[in-house]
Amino acid sequence: MVLTVPPDATDTKRRILAAARVEFARFGLAGARIDRIADEANANKRSIYMHFGPKEQLFDHIVAQALTELSAAVPFTPNDLPDYAGRLFDRLLEDPEVLRLSTWANLERPEATSGEIGAYRPKITALREHSDGDPADLLALVLGLATAWFNASPSLQALSDDPSSPQRLDTHRAAMVAGVAALCREIAPPTGR
Repeated sequence: MVLTVPPDATDTKRRILAAARVEFARFGLAGARIDRIADEANANKRSIYMHFGPKEQLFDHIVAQALTELSAAVPFTPNDLPDYAGRLFDRLLEDPEVLRLSTWANLERPEATSGEIGAYRPKITALREHSDGDPADLLALVLGLATAWFNASPSLQALSDDPSSPQRLDTHRAAMVAGVAALCREIAPPTGR
């Protein structure tokens, strides 16, 4: 009697997640195709649905996973937001798929999801200890500044000398960090805490 060993579901899930991340970052939820994910992952469509449910659920999982990984790679420092913004900028240069996934989620899934809320909640809680203002406003402004160059119109970027050169990105990063520092100076730290 010959016993066969079932395939490793963990490896299949890993391949599906990797393929789905690329597919969703490139095409968004509406444009992504489960067939392409299955082909790239060397898996069948049935296994995708079995492990992750419908396409929308897989998309939400991928976005939440990307934000969780980003949070782990760029630890939040509420007492030094300029440094945090600079490190976030650096990480997004290294892994632009994260911002693309987040942008697609904002466009195609504008309702709040538990995964995304879970990524932001610890930052909001930490900011409450370091600022008298609304922590959601402060975080939105910091994130907006950190991602401004990536979200700028290609036409605006084209007016800059070599917009993707290391020197140009360093110049923008320095200006962005200075902008976050100025923002933090305008928001007085809490008194008596």
